[in-house]
Amino acid sequence: MYAAGYGIRPLRSRRDNGARLLRQWALVLVAVVALSLVLAKVALGGGSQADVTVVVQPGDTLWAIAATHYPADDVRSRVNDIERANGLAGPVIQAGETLRLPA
Repeated sequence: MYAAGYGIRPLRSRRDNGARLLRQWALVLVAVVALSLVLAKVALGGGSQADVTVVVQPGDTLWAIAATHYPADDVRSRVNDIERANGLAGPVIQAGETLRLPA
C-alpha cells in the first residue's frame, strides 16, 4: 500500500541532491567572495572618487595647493602629479585657472 500525506516525500536520487548541494555551495562561495571584494575596496578608500577641482586664487602656488590637499604625502611628487594631470609645462599657474587634483 502507498501512503501519501504531509510528512511523506517522494524518494529522490542522491546524484540530484549532490549536484544541487554543490550548486548551492558554489553560489554561496561566489556571494561571499563578491561581498568581501566590495568591502575591501570600500575599506581601502577605493570607492568611487572623482578628481577634485580647484580654482586658483591670487597668490596660490602649486606647492601650497599640494600641501593643503595632500598633507600626508610628499609635496614634490604631488606637484608633479598636478602638473601631469593638467598638462602644465611647469609650476606657473594663473589666478582663476581651474586645476584638477588627482585622487
